[in-house]
Amino acid sequence: MEFSSFLTSLGTSFIIFIILMLLFTWLSAKRGNAVVYYPNRILKGLEPWEGGLKTRNPLAWIREALSSTEQDIINMSGIDTAVYFVFLGTVLGILVLSGVVLLLVLLPTASTDDEIKKNAKSTTSKGTFNDLDKLSMANIEERSPRLWAFLIAVYWVSLVTYVLSWKAYKRVSALRANALMSPEVKPEQFAVLVRDLPDVTPGQTRKEQVDSYFKSIYPDTFYRSLVVDKIWAELEGYRKKLARTEAIYEESIRKGNSEGKRPTNKTGFLGLCGKQVDSIEYYNEKIKKMTQKLEAEQKVTLREKQLGAALVFFTDRVTAALAAQSLHAQIVDKWTVTDAPEPRQLIWTNLTIKFFVRIVRQYMVYVLVFLTIVFYMIPIGFISAITTLENLRKLLPFLKPIVDQVQIKTVLEAYLPQLALIIFLALLPMFLLFLSKIEGIPSGSHVIRAASGKYFYFSVLNVFIGVTIGGTLFDTLKSVEEEPNSLVPLLAKSLPGNATFFITFVALKFFVGYGLELSRIVPLIIYHLRRKYLCKSEAEIREAWFPGDISYATRVPSDMLIITIVLCYSVIAPVIIPFGVLYFALGWLVLRNQALKVYVPSYESYGRMWPHMHTRIMGALLLYQVTMLGYFGVIQFYYTPILIPAPILSLLFYYVCRRKFYNAFCHTALEVASQELKETPNMELIFRSYIPPSLIPEKQEDEQFEGALSRVSRTGTFV
Repeated sequence: MEFSSFLTSLGTSFIIFIILMLLFTWLSAKRGNAVVYYPNRILKGLEPWEGGLKTRNPLAWIREALSSTEQDIINMSGIDTAVYFVFLGTVLGILVLSGVVLLLVLLPTASTDDEIKKNAKSTTSKGTFNDLDKLSMANIEERSPRLWAFLIAVYWVSLVTYVLSWKAYKRVSALRANALMSPEVKPEQFAVLVRDLPDVTPGQTRKEQVDSYFKSIYPDTFYRSLVVDKIWAELEGYRKKLARTEAIYEESIRKGNSEGKRPTNKTGFLGLCGKQVDSIEYYNEKIKKMTQKLEAEQKVTLREKQLGAALVFFTDRVTAALAAQSLHAQIVDKWTVTDAPEPRQLIWTNLTIKFFVRIVRQYMVYVLVFLTIVFYMIPIGFISAITTLENLRKLLPFLKPIVDQVQIKTVLEAYLPQLALIIFLALLPMFLLFLSKIEGIPSGSHVIRAASGKYFYFSVLNVFIGVTIGGTLFDTLKSVEEEPNSLVPLLAKSLPGNATFFITFVALKFFVGYGLELSRIVPLIIYHLRRKYLCKSEAEIREAWFPGDISYATRVPSDMLIITIVLCYSVIAPVIIPFGVLYFALGWLVLRNQALKVYVPSYESYGRMWPHMHTRIMGALLLYQVTMLGYFGVIQFYYTPILIPAPILSLLFYYVCRRKFYNAFCHTALEVASQELKETPNMELIFRSYIPPSLIPEKQEDEQFEGALSRVSRTGTFV
């Protein structure tokens, strides 16, 4: 792609973003679309449009996003979302402060040299983008004194990252502490999760075992224990189907049929075969039978079939915090006590997985992830190599008449490899979430953190390293075969040229990606199609427009990939920095709007994602420093060893941060838990908030149910 075509493609991307932004302004003003563009505000009982519909203009959302405070974000979307914006702001600050120096110093230094003119055949942009090559280290002569400016720039970027990430860690620590010190009662602060229970002694129930153990250790503050076995999701499925069929029946009456047309279904596989039955009668009968079976199971489960995990409740936050970070047994695989997640976060099926089984599963998942990374690298490298116009012409000659047209050629050259890569990456997140869940992780937020880490390493190894290596090897295979020792220099010298690929990749992500995010075209179309043709009950309509959360499992690794790419190329090709700044600035703005109006948090972990974010930032910085160390070595700069302390400093900085801050993210500090509450907690409500819906009987006063619960004498106001 020529430089003019590159600029044309960027202009096209910008126009697409403007069109999508105007489309958002028009569509979001229609009342019928309010549930798609303002669900968070609607669910909180607020008016969708601040200041009324008539005050809207195309830039109103920008003003509202810029004027919002951190407390507004916390009120609407929670601490985790506020922490995510600390991350975006920190990375944006790193790139802005780095760019101020690098762009002003390195661009003139590179552009005024003439290495490319001296050796025109050695351009690192695969015969194209000579103008951008002149703004990179590719235009600096080997062993030139000008390389001093680039070497010092490596330390400048590192210093900026250290300072801003340290400030961010302190800020997030304060946010977490303030949230946990809140005088509001939070059920998870009065409970701990106990796993790996030992075998019960003869004549003793699991409930009695847990009660006696914890009451002997915490005689004054132990409240109750809850041991649960089986979660019944099947019954809820039949209830949803019944609500749907009743809605269909009522609709047929409204349309003029006085008796109505009763819906029917087949009872066989997937409703495709079997006996034809009246749906309402069939589902009512199913619900009746399953309810009777469930009631019997509730009594048996709560009394006899409890397994090797429990939730233990205490009457104050300090005891719960103390219990969660204390060693309760001499043997590592007995009485494992940790902080209890929120009730909505618990993955009940994972709670009873034993200690050593969890370890075996964890290592098996690590092996699977490693194999996935390795085998995914092959097709990704292949895609990055063949999805260039030159290679497509060779492999698919019949496409020549199409791809040689000027307009099509410009678009395909700019976006074809990047689009192929983005689509290929979209297939992975669900698989990584599944792998993280089968490790035996007990909470939803922890699963998301684990999947996010896997996706980050996958993205860096496959996209950043895989694309660079794959594209270079494909183009220089003959040279490598003739001279195998030339592989490392070829890979190093390909870095400035690959910057053009990643510039377009970043531009596509922020202009088109954030344009689609803001306009919500895809969710809007899906909502209206489902409402018109599929949704019959109110529950189904709500499910059609419900937005979910901000999707940290994929969003955070995507952001980390961008910061990794931009950092690694910031000194080699400083022109990439403005694109990184635009990505995070636009992301901050668009996602600020989405956090205030669209996304509904599915959990609250009080910023526990931050240590993982900080680790990935440090990982990106370390990769950047190692890359620069290798690159300076390949171009034979005499003072390259000066860079050796850089990665050592990064590891030392990471170690200090982890020792200083990390423990407070694993556990609740006792000084935080000891803060006074606004009101005396209702321990019965706290306890019942953890009982799964399928184990709550219709009659709360059921004597057998009460007898199955762990009870101790309660005095005072804990009723």
